[in-house]
Amino acid sequence: MHVLRLIVHARSRQPVLLLGEADGDRCVPVFLRPPQAEVIAVGPRDDEGTPLTQDVLLPVVEALGRTLEQVEISDLVDGVYTAELVFDGGTRLAVRPSDALSLAVREGLPIGMAEHVLDEVGQAVDDVLPPDGDDTTGAAAQARAATAGPADAPPEQQMQEFREFIDEVSPEDFR
Repeated sequence: MHVLRLIVHARSRQPVLLLGEADGDRCVPVFLRPPQAEVIAVGPRDDEGTPLTQDVLLPVVEALGRTLEQVEISDLVDGVYTAELVFDGGTRLAVRPSDALSLAVREGLPIGMAEHVLDEVGQAVDDVLPPDGDDTTGAAAQARAATAGPADAPPEQQMQEFREFIDEVSPEDFR
């Protein structure tokens, strides 16, 4: 899976990460907790930026002689995703999906998804991001989504709108 786009759901105003199938045409929306959505919006870690809480995990894992290989959306139970951190040697640790995804984006880790989850909730990218009128194959929509290219607003404006959403949201909005 790869990140197609981070959006704010129109009706619920909740952040949603749209994940696309690596070698296919399906995508899966994953609702996020606002703090993790903000981490994802910041993007991959670099050595020049201010470290975030998620940035300490990988160095600790490596200091312990282990490798974090990927994150995986492992199941869907009663409409709620479960996720796992997948370490070398097959060790798995259950975590919240939003935590797993924010870690994957910050560290550039592969994102896996159980096939049965993708089969159950995967939607055609063209249904979620309709193709251009001249592009009946939907290739332009996939390219746009994969590069986060032309959106309704410039990225800086999208980021500002997302930050305003984060500033205004309260825990009661998620109950």
